[in-house]
Amino acid sequence: MNKQARVIAFYLPQFHPIPENDEWWGKGFTEWTNVAKAKPMFRGHYQPHVPAEILGYYDLRVPEMRIAQAEMAREYGIEAFCYYHYWFAGKRMLERPFNEVLSSGEPDFPFCLCWANHTWTGVWAGARGRTLIEQSYPGEDDYRKHFNTLLQAFSDRRYLKVDGKPLFLVYNPMEIPHIDEVTNLWRDLSIKSGLKGLYLVGTVWKQDYNPKQYGFDASTPRDYLPRRQRGWIPWREPVKKVIQYYLDSIGMPTVISYKRFVYNIIRQNKFNAVDYPCVIPNWDNTPRAGKSGVVLHKSTPELFRIHLRSALDAVKTSPTGRRIIFIKSWNEWAEGNHLEPDLKFGKAYLQVIKEEIQGR
Repeated sequence: MNKQARVIAFYLPQFHPIPENDEWWGKGFTEWTNVAKAKPMFRGHYQPHVPAEILGYYDLRVPEMRIAQAEMAREYGIEAFCYYHYWFAGKRMLERPFNEVLSSGEPDFPFCLCWANHTWTGVWAGARGRTLIEQSYPGEDDYRKHFNTLLQAFSDRRYLKVDGKPLFLVYNPMEIPHIDEVTNLWRDLSIKSGLKGLYLVGTVWKQDYNPKQYGFDASTPRDYLPRRQRGWIPWREPVKKVIQYYLDSIGMPTVISYKRFVYNIIRQNKFNAVDYPCVIPNWDNTPRAGKSGVVLHKSTPELFRIHLRSALDAVKTSPTGRRIIFIKSWNEWAEGNHLEPDLKFGKAYLQVIKEEIQGR
């Protein structure tokens, strides 16, 4: 079937307990902990998001569940999962689901990786300001070890490629010292390992970011929503302070119309460089952040269709292999940001993807 674009969905592996989360948040903590206890914070606020029984409150240690996710994604036109990958100067986190995908050969579904190279803070459970594990960049030896850890995945027949090269994303490339030296090193190591190179994409929020200057082949947006913790509300500075003080005093999150959002989010590429669009079905991180959260209010599948069509229009003139659209995300439930079916909408967002990608 001739698809309109290659759709890649970000995939969060935080749906199984790990010793670190047990220590930080209590025995058995997973993403579901915050999702299940969420409550509406204002009239018309859609919370909690309850997963439909098709997948339910799953545990990613169960291989049959990972296969069911992949089969659903394939049925509705998603080409690959982009698993978040965590590396803290040699320490791995949340690696079990992907390691089992890699070692077992199941599910037989394409994938790529995104190095989520941010410091972990208490945002997982609303405890902002609390540092759980700090990201650091010790130098070349660590970058070599990191590449060698990734090589098995890059060499897997299922690994997604662009121009014949494994696609690898970095969540915050601007944070890495001398990033161009790191990308040059990784490309050199990939060639020496028998690969054709690496296709590197940086996820950045800056509108004026040119990936070529930092050793990347392309970029895709992230953090395009206002963040209260950054003191950002979309009004002039004196008004921002008054509104934020009021919202904090009454315990209200920042609320933005999804309808207004979708008409303005596909950013304009200001450079002669590849910038892949990223679409989101919804956003509501109040299960994690409480009153400090941000809510895209009144998202619907039909508004999401408008958002997706804007992204399709942005890539339609690109070569077939580079008509890439990222979706954030497959399963970030505590951000209200998921394609997996819930009780309210079922598979409606997935159906939109299937219809639009197949050009119906």
